Amino acid sequence: MKIEMELWHLITLLLAFISFSSGVGKVLLDQSEKRQVERSAAQDKAREEGQKTLRETLTAHLADERRNAIAVQALERDFLKWQAELPVHYVRREDYVRGQSVIEAKLDALYSKLEVVQIKGAQHV
Repeated sequence: MKIEMELWHLITLLLAFISFSSGVGKVLLDQSEKRQVERSAAQDKAREEGQKTLRETLTAHLADERRNAIAVQALERDFLKWQAELPVHYVRREDYVRGQSVIEAKLDALYSKLEVVQIKGAQHV
């Protein structure tokens, strides 16, 4: 079997094949570009959601930090107030012993005077 073609048929066939190939290539490139755009949009959306979540987390942490700072200030204020009131409610051991010694010395002096009065009273009777 022998196929004969004229040159213009061959050129037409070749142009048709090139047109078909370029059409298929264009469709494939368009699909690839479409997928790339979709993938890029999905990544942008995921990035925005991640940033939103990060902002919310940071906002929550900042709010917690503010509450903690206020609590620490209140605790510091209470501690300073406690330190100021401490001498009123607390007596050092040395101070207690000194005070007790003074009281005992006064009692001893009073006892001595009572003893002198009793001895003089016993002599006058």
